[in-house]
Amino acid sequence: MTRYIFITGGVVSSLGKGIASAALGALLQSRGYKVRLRKLDPYLNVDPGTMSPYQHGEVFVTDDGAETDLDLGNYERFTGRAAQRNDNITTGRIYMDILTKERRGDYLGATIQVIPHVTNAIKDFVLAGNEDYDFVLVEVGGTVGDIESLPFLEAIRQVGQEQKRGSVIYIHLTLLPYIPSAGELKTKPTQHSVAELRSIGIQPDILLCRTDRPIPVEERRKLALFCNVRPTAVIEARDLGSIYDVPLAYHAEGLDDEVLAAFGMEEGAREPDVSGWKSISERIHAPEGEVTIAVVGKYTGMKDAYKSLIEALTHGGIANRVKVNLDWIESEVFEKEDPSPFLEHVHGILVPGGFGIRGAEGKIRAARFAREGICFGMQMAVIEAARSLAGVAAANSTEFGPTTEPVVGLMTEWMKGNELETRAAGGDLGGTMRLGAYASTLARGSRIATIYGATTISERHRHRFEVNMGYRQMLEAKGLKFAGLSPDGLLPETVEYEDHPWFIGVQYHPELKSRPFEPHPLFASFIDAAKTQSRLV
Repeated sequence: MTRYIFITGGVVSSLGKGIASAALGALLQSRGYKVRLRKLDPYLNVDPGTMSPYQHGEVFVTDDGAETDLDLGNYERFTGRAAQRNDNITTGRIYMDILTKERRGDYLGATIQVIPHVTNAIKDFVLAGNEDYDFVLVEVGGTVGDIESLPFLEAIRQVGQEQKRGSVIYIHLTLLPYIPSAGELKTKPTQHSVAELRSIGIQPDILLCRTDRPIPVEERRKLALFCNVRPTAVIEARDLGSIYDVPLAYHAEGLDDEVLAAFGMEEGAREPDVSGWKSISERIHAPEGEVTIAVVGKYTGMKDAYKSLIEALTHGGIANRVKVNLDWIESEVFEKEDPSPFLEHVHGILVPGGFGIRGAEGKIRAARFAREGICFGMQMAVIEAARSLAGVAAANSTEFGPTTEPVVGLMTEWMKGNELETRAAGGDLGGTMRLGAYASTLARGSRIATIYGATTISERHRHRFEVNMGYRQMLEAKGLKFAGLSPDGLLPETVEYEDHPWFIGVQYHPELKSRPFEPHPLFASFIDAAKTQSRLV
């Protein structure tokens, strides 16, 4: 029998429902259960693909080409299970599907309403395709009390009534604020949040309480009494030094035991094997050295815009037993300032992707400086090489406007498997990029092939502009090798300088596939090169 765990949030947003869901999934998995994690997002966008990183943070791309919420990246990193398109749904996608059916006449003249049509669509999504899983964890985005999340809360309430008795539980993640003037943690916000949930028919089985200090016995008793949960079901969720400490902390607090008890499964349950998480925690908190990586980007004021990148660099540090310090630099700074004072002390430079012209020239200048250091970046690096090495002064990208030297240009067609994908310059923006997993062929003997230990790889893409192969011969004559191509040889995937300590640019997003137990080989190699560089700086 498949069991469902719904995770809701209360009091304030950004409490970490995604990490909590992922950590619980990892603990259940470590007990031998098969786990699936899914996310319900209440916003009206069809997906986050057209949203600003400042609004939503990173867009996480799945192998099957879906642009999804960044929490799906947390799910993958903690459980190792690759997320899919149908693990994330939004209000916008639900309404779009319902209205398409209505226009087609599928509802046979019925009046379309939130109940039952919208709630039924949400339930269909939640319950579909779960036959092979022991537990399905469903995170509900937003905060209890938001008007946008009401249909989702009603839908999960109905699931609890319609599924077999004992097969559904609810976990409520909430905040216990500390009031310095009173000298105590306050439980009232949590009480109000739970009362809001109960008013719509959902009684939490477990309270997961975010706090920066231990919860006194009296406050635990008060929460249990007024929120109608068992005292053992009040779980402390303290602030921690690393997100990878969370599974160990939750297990120590008894979260996984309490979940099994809520399902009546505690008898004979196997103990979790958390040895792997202990090893990860030890490597993070007891490094044998440290390196500094400069991240020259355009969204540095919003770290969630680079969530997978941050974690992949951490994984590279785990693989090399070093602490990775990140020096965040807004790329626009380099359009007015000399990059040298900002970059000469770092051990590696990473230039992440970003849409639009803002900050692009700063990235190009960072790439130029990196030719004498170590670097991870592609399109801006190619433009820089064309300008500085090949003498093409007007080299640019058509993304930034008309140019006489389109070193980077808009893709209008490409192959996806055996099918030709086409796009128009003036078409829709949402879901129209080269998205998802594509194969690449790496040149035998190249640095990147050596790093992967393979000449055929599969990586996730999210871009609509591509390096122009018409400049390949000119650039390779100056030392910039096109080391990776699409299988048909038409699209460049990676570039590198053969005579450089470590300079690799990739068109794809390797950070999306990096995990703490399986650091991506490019990030592991990058941090290893930074270790070597740290001894030279």
